[in-house]
Amino acid sequence: MPSDFDKGAYPEPPRKTPAVDKQTSLPNPAVIFSKLFYYSVDLPVTTFRDVVDNIRARNKSVYYHQKFRRVSDLTECQEGDYVCYYEAEMQWRRDYKVDQEIVKVVQERMRACQQREGHSYHQNCAKEIEQFNEVTKNFQSRYGDLGAYGSGRKCLMKQKERMMAAQAQTAN
Repeated sequence: MPSDFDKGAYPEPPRKTPAVDKQTSLPNPAVIFSKLFYYSVDLPVTTFRDVVDNIRARNKSVYYHQKFRRVSDLTECQEGDYVCYYEAEMQWRRDYKVDQEIVKVVQERMRACQQREGHSYHQNCAKEIEQFNEVTKNFQSRYGDLGAYGSGRKCLMKQKERMMAAQAQTAN
């Protein structure tokens, strides 16, 4: 502290910290248990976690940047080519998840605009509402009515039935 401080407002701190007045010569059991816990539980677990984290840091694979090559559709698979069937099914499932996320993002944008604009959202958020309606219509036409066990084959059959119905309407 500087020598010109106000002693009335800031009294000078004591020069020495008083020593702890020990009542007994026995060791404190809380200190014993805390050290016992530290060396028997905490230290081994922390060491193991650090080793595992170091191994994971070296073998780090970023799952959200994983890029899959596009594989052939079910229509391009040869009859009896089960590997091609499987790859096409996995491609369909990835496409389905991507389309779900697209619908969620567009819906979040529309809701944010509605929240921001309040009662006048019909005229101020017309672009977002139109985009949401278009995206949901496309999602419904592609994946709607597939049920809980939808697959690439069912989706392809639905598309084929839709094309046949459109062909029948144009013929009439």
